[in-house]
Amino acid sequence: MPNTSGGDKGEKEWRSVSGNRKNQGKTRAGNTRAVAPNGFDDIDEPSMSLDMVAEDSLNRPLVFAYYVTGHGFGHATRVVEVLLDCGAVQADALTVDRLASLEKYSETAVVPRDTILATEVEWLKSIKADLVVSDVVPVACRAAADAGIRSVCVTNFSWDFIYAEYVMAAGHHHRSIVWQIAEDYSHCEFLIRLPGYCPMPAFRDAIDVPLVVRRLHKSREEVRKELGIPEDVKIVILNFGGQPSGWTLKEEYLPHGWLCLVCGASESLDLPPNFVKLAKDTYTPDVIAASDCMLGKIGYGTVSEALAFKIPFVFVRRDYFNEEPFLRNMLEFYQAGVEMIRRDLLTGHWRPYLERAVSLKPCYEGGINGGEVAARILQDTASGKNYTSDKLSGSRRLRDAIVLGYQLQRVPGRDLSIPDWYANAENELGLRTGSPTAEMNDDSFRMPIPEDFEILHGDVMGLSDTMSFLKSLSELDAALDSVKSPEKNQRRERKAAAGLFNWEEDIYVARAPGRLDVMGGIADYSGSLVLQMPTREACHVAVQIIHPTKQRLWKHAQARQNAKGKGLTPVLQIVSYGSELSNRGPTFDMDLSDFMDGDQPMSYEQARCYFARDPSQRWAAYIAGTILVLMKELGIRFENSISMLVSSAVPEGKGVSSSASVEVATMSAVAAAHGLNIDPRELALLCQKVENHVVGAPCGVMDQMTSSCGEANKLLAMVCQVPASLVISEFVAGVCRQSKSIDLLP
Repeated sequence: MPNTSGGDKGEKEWRSVSGNRKNQGKTRAGNTRAVAPNGFDDIDEPSMSLDMVAEDSLNRPLVFAYYVTGHGFGHATRVVEVLLDCGAVQADALTVDRLASLEKYSETAVVPRDTILATEVEWLKSIKADLVVSDVVPVACRAAADAGIRSVCVTNFSWDFIYAEYVMAAGHHHRSIVWQIAEDYSHCEFLIRLPGYCPMPAFRDAIDVPLVVRRLHKSREEVRKELGIPEDVKIVILNFGGQPSGWTLKEEYLPHGWLCLVCGASESLDLPPNFVKLAKDTYTPDVIAASDCMLGKIGYGTVSEALAFKIPFVFVRRDYFNEEPFLRNMLEFYQAGVEMIRRDLLTGHWRPYLERAVSLKPCYEGGINGGEVAARILQDTASGKNYTSDKLSGSRRLRDAIVLGYQLQRVPGRDLSIPDWYANAENELGLRTGSPTAEMNDDSFRMPIPEDFEILHGDVMGLSDTMSFLKSLSELDAALDSVKSPEKNQRRERKAAAGLFNWEEDIYVARAPGRLDVMGGIADYSGSLVLQMPTREACHVAVQIIHPTKQRLWKHAQARQNAKGKGLTPVLQIVSYGSELSNRGPTFDMDLSDFMDGDQPMSYEQARCYFARDPSQRWAAYIAGTILVLMKELGIRFENSISMLVSSAVPEGKGVSSSASVEVATMSAVAAAHGLNIDPRELALLCQKVENHVVGAPCGVMDQMTSSCGEANKLLAMVCQVPASLVISEFVAGVCRQSKSIDLLP
């Protein structure tokens, strides 16, 4: 946030702090090393600026103390030793170490908290700060309150939201960290909320501003001329902020005639001729705007610049980076995002993603002057202006608290989902900063079976959810034609599903319900009586077996097969509905030959490692694992390709057996498609093996047994006996000894 010189007052100063109070450099005109919006990897000039001298009504220079968090702030973290918070600790370029992050924060900000507060309060008073601005260091808000100084936060996420999931998954003994951070934020007067925001109930009020984007210095033509790149050459900028370790870039990664500009490459990195290493001091916004697409990981800086400059963004998901779903939602809503599977990034299958990206037409038309708007708000606040409280601040905080509550109750390993009704509201300027709220249409649940859909075997049994699923299947063929003219709010998963099936071949559909625990709980581990009841909510799976020559392959799967040079071989393709707003990929594909180790199916241990390679696609183990279990336990060999569509209404992570319903529905559909007659009890035991051995989750058998054998409006009683060979140090699942149905009393 620079100053300008003017009038007879001479040079004006805005003082700033970047995480570390010791580096309290004065921010003068032309010197911008300390202040920039959260998430930018390179800082050349700040995005929040004023075209006037920062003075109050008495022409007194205003003094700002600006605290910047250490994480995701590439340039600042290289020159600043952060003492007030630590952000998130990354295990590698794509993975956050949750437990290490909590332990580091405790060491950095919890243990020395009293000393930090005393030091900061004394310093803030000594410089006579008019306003404390935090992005988003929690303790800065409390220090400002203790010093009697107003404070404002500027951000799209807060650390209580980020750490909440870390606490649930990796360190319950650190739970007090979340409450302390929220308490610190509550001392902030209001929040300047950036687009793509997460739920932040700790803040009393929020003011929405447009995108904060770094300004361009040069035109596209000027940048290409300086780099010596003709206008007709396609450019992808690799903007990773740190590449995965041991990664080697190869010439064949790019389509013919393309160039890749690499940001942040080490001096020792050898690049092929179609990769160009950018200088360390390159101003990346200019290069991004001069490129045809960008490849990297999602962060506020990359997303905001992709939208502002209308540059398609090919992104790879990061593990446990909890603000990502909200930014991704905004990116994809404006037709600017293409997701790349991590294994394709690392193995160099880039071509189909890059070609898809350049076919997009990003359509963000909102404001990009958020820096100027925020700077004006900060100046007015420092001068004594009181902003009117948001009339709906109570409902906003309740809405945010509910979504944060979902986060706190999430079972480790489940998905971070955004409820359909949680959408970024229009800001005070009338500019929409995110996607619209999804509309629910109950009419679909009362629709009859589509006339153009012939049921060859079985019965829908009057189940409205099954009829709705069949209706959605019948609409996919028409949806395929509309994919070529995309709508802004069309879901990626629906686009993938539209090209999944060959409509000249049979499709097999199976339904499996969730499970409500009435009595017994986890007693199926120890041999006790349990009473379980199927839920109304269920999972539907549609399966098609088809010869490889007739299967509709996704472009990246086709590119992978071409690279192997063995012609068309059987491929498994899966689309999972309900994942477009969650932290997992909506699609999964693999060559079925990957399940083989020589002439035998791979071991379960090998399978667990296979699916664990990319956490964003680990969910596929519940579905694809059914195929491996059938191969190993029943000796089945799959010589044709398999396409699957999964749609589940069973709530995930709420203890109602969402995973068991997926496993049972999938195996039932696969068995029917291949003419296998498996009785319900045996099918349940096979599905338990999927969860125990392929997914690696210890569970008894009551979940799968209820989903497979249960009847509507009836309790299922089971007495489960643990084998005598049970070893304490190793999990051995219980075996169902007896089952029967009991009429549910009115």
